Amino acid sequence: MDWNPDAEADPATLVYTFGGTAPVASLAPGTVLYTWTRDCFGGRVRSTSDLASQVCDPRYLNPQTGPFHIEGAEPGDTLVVHFLSIEPRYDWGVSTTVPFFGSLTATGLTAMLHEPLAERTWYYELDLTERLVRYSALDSAFRADLPLDPMHGTVGVAPPLSEVRSSLTPGSWGGNMDTPEMRAGTTCYLGVNVEGALFSLGDGHARQGEGETCGVAVECAMDTVAVVDLLKGVPTPWPRLEDDTYLMTTGSARPLEDAFRIAHTEMVRWVAELTGQSTLDAYQLVSQAALTPVANVVDTNYTVVAKFPKALLRGAEAMGGAHHRLRATPFRRPA
Repeated sequence: MDWNPDAEADPATLVYTFGGTAPVASLAPGTVLYTWTRDCFGGRVRSTSDLASQVCDPRYLNPQTGPFHIEGAEPGDTLVVHFLSIEPRYDWGVSTTVPFFGSLTATGLTAMLHEPLAERTWYYELDLTERLVRYSALDSAFRADLPLDPMHGTVGVAPPLSEVRSSLTPGSWGGNMDTPEMRAGTTCYLGVNVEGALFSLGDGHARQGEGETCGVAVECAMDTVAVVDLLKGVPTPWPRLEDDTYLMTTGSARPLEDAFRIAHTEMVRWVAELTGQSTLDAYQLVSQAALTPVANVVDTNYTVVAKFPKALLRGAEAMGGAHHRLRATPFRRPA
C-alpha cells in the first residue's frame, strides 16, 4: 500500500498527537506500507538563516504520518512494525539550537536565571551515494563526514485511557523516543491500547548521537517502507525492539534513573520468560550482559534503552519469531 502525505498541506491539518485523531487509512496485518514523513519542522527550516523560533509555529512541530488503523487490533494485542527501509527523501538535513531546550541549558522544567543559548541552525549535506552526513561548523572552517544512519525518532500508537499526548512526548505508547536503534532492519513491538491501535510515525533523523544532547538531530524528511503485523493476545506494556543481534526494551520517564529502571525491569522479565529462569537469575544475567544506550535526555520524558545479546538466549525466539519472519518480506526500494 502507498500513503502519501500532501507536501503542500496546511500545517494545521497535520497530526501532532498520539490519540484523538481519526485514522487516515486502514491496514490489514501483513501489509507493506510505503510512505514518507516530513521533518520535525515541517520543512520550514531549510538554511542557516532560518531560525525555528521565527519560521515555525510552536503548535505545529513534529508532524506525524498517520494514524493508521490496523484491522483486528484490540487492547491486549501487540502491533509489530518491521522497518524494511528508511531513507532520506532529500539530500539535505538541518539541526538547531532552540532557546531553553536541550540537555545542557536551562529548560522550562529546570529553571535557571541565565539567558538562553544563542539560537543557530546548521545545514547538512546528505551524500546518499557515499552514505555520509557532511557537518560544517558555523564559527570556523572545521568540517567532518559522519556516517549516514537513518532512523525514526517518533513511532507509536494511541495511548491508554483514551489520552491524547503530544507527538513531542514518549511513553508506554512509544511516541518521541528518539532512539537511534529505530533504524532499517529493526522490529518495533507496541502494546495496543485502543481498537485499531492507531499507529503513527515521523521525526526522521539522518543520524543522531545517543542522548540527542542539544535536543535536535540531523532532521530530514524520510521515505519509509515498513511491514505491519499483529500478535493477538500478546500484551507489551512498554515498547520493545529487536534486530538481528539484540533484544531491546525501552523506558520513558523523568528522572532519568526511572527510565533506566523501567527499561531494565522490562528486560529482566523478558529474559526470564525466554530462558525459563527465575526473576532473580535473570536479574543477575541482565546485570552482567546488558548495554544501556541513552536515547534522549531532552524530551518531556527521557528515554533509556536496555539491550541484551540474543546469542545468550540459546535459540529462544522472542515474540513468536516475528522479527525473523518479517525481515524476509519482499519489497521494492523507493526510487
